[in-house]
Amino acid sequence: MTFIYRFSQGLHLRQIDMKQDGIARSSRTMSKMAAALRKVCRGAMRRHTRRSGQIIGHPREFAVIDERSFRHKRKYGRGRATATWRRKKWVFGILGVKDERRHPVLWLVKRRGRQNLVPIVVKHVRPGTTIISDEWRAYRGALGAMGYTHFRVNHRQWFVDPHSGAHTQHLERAWLKYKSTIWRLRGNRTEKILKQHLSVIEWTHWLADKHSQGPLGRLFKDIRQHYPV
Repeated sequence: MTFIYRFSQGLHLRQIDMKQDGIARSSRTMSKMAAALRKVCRGAMRRHTRRSGQIIGHPREFAVIDERSFRHKRKYGRGRATATWRRKKWVFGILGVKDERRHPVLWLVKRRGRQNLVPIVVKHVRPGTTIISDEWRAYRGALGAMGYTHFRVNHRQWFVDPHSGAHTQHLERAWLKYKSTIWRLRGNRTEKILKQHLSVIEWTHWLADKHSQGPLGRLFKDIRQHYPV
């Protein structure tokens, strides 16, 4: 129960803390418990997506899109990376921004080409929504032609466009938060684990933060659904 509480609150799951508090005696045990909870969150997001989708573009909500490289952080920068990380992979992010609420959609993609990224935008963002991005060539001309209001920011010249006031700082800050969350939840050693971590981040913002009893109450609910009696 203590492990479930720490996981739901996004707290550190370090082996030394687990041993001192009598939660687990080995790293293997903690990894199994963390994997089980990640699967619960991933299953909950799949059910939510089938039921209502992850659609961004409600009234007064705009979207920020960007790509970021996520690699396993090796201890002290030593040792070999696993085979799944020899080739560079990208996480494509769409962040819905409405007042103080944030709705992320996170996809692990092999390439950042137009044919890889634009279909994801079309799937998750309503036509007519305002989209803000950098000057990456995959977006140029494509989003405007599909009915989106598209603002681009040239980061070589400025962080905030002086003409439109557009910026991507919402997602830049989110990337830092997401990476630190993954590190606290025992890292992303493989592509499979990274996908589970991305689902946990989505679960936190789409489901857990909206629950009347907070992330812990939502996690209990999803555990009951994932492991029915």
